[in-house]
Amino acid sequence: MKADIIGLLSETSMHPGSESSTGVVDLPIAREITTAYPVITGSSLKGAFRESFEDRMDKKETDKVFGEQNRAGDISVSDGRILLLPVRTLIGHYKWVTCPYILDRLFRDLKLAGYKIEEVKIPEIKQGKALYHGTDEEIFLEEITFTHQESQDLLGKLTKIIKPLLYHKSLKDRLLNQLVIISDDEFAYFAKYGLEVRARNRLSSETKTSENLWYEECLPPDTLFYTLFLCRSGKEASLEKLQEAFLEKPYIQIGGNETIGQGWCVLSRWEEGGEK
Repeated sequence: MKADIIGLLSETSMHPGSESSTGVVDLPIAREITTAYPVITGSSLKGAFRESFEDRMDKKETDKVFGEQNRAGDISVSDGRILLLPVRTLIGHYKWVTCPYILDRLFRDLKLAGYKIEEVKIPEIKQGKALYHGTDEEIFLEEITFTHQESQDLLGKLTKIIKPLLYHKSLKDRLLNQLVIISDDEFAYFAKYGLEVRARNRLSSETKTSENLWYEECLPPDTLFYTLFLCRSGKEASLEKLQEAFLEKPYIQIGGNETIGQGWCVLSRWEEGGEK
């Protein structure tokens, strides 16, 4: 089986919505049922890729790659899995936060895609501890203080693996200084309570009074997801056509609120720093 891992870096705020409200937020984002991490569902992602690429393919070719009602496509598209979440900090720029479970899942997906990577063992991270570059004894993420846990050369190895999923060189260059690894539970806290909630309002065109007020959850710019393109046996040509299409125009719109500029992501194929 031939496969690719594609990085999805949000250039604008993004709202990959769910089907129902879960409380005071009328339009929450979609989340994994087991972890509550933000997710872009595979069906939504596949539809976005199809719409983006069908302008560069004729309908027959589009149906061949992505499938049609009575026929499976040559390519399967997995859920978009979160890798790095931007979190505010009192020291310098925002930090890209992740956790051991997410990194372990990335390593498993890289192996599934057929890539050979250096084995990286993530140590246990206790509550209130964090792995980050530098000598500061503590950092602040939102309102929480984290103390430094020694990582030796671990962060350097991890940035080498993650960099290919970032499209822009400027982001690759600052990844090491911005990467922070915290415990799974504390990452889940930021993923659940650290996202922006926007109030939106529909006004009457005549009276300018409110007709509908609602609240929606959004992921911030520079959130990094990734997805897998899984190719059916003997259908490698379709995967190569997808590669050519997004290399020519590496931008895609995902989720809701397209008319107000949300959901734009830039794509990057995992290949640097790793060999099949």
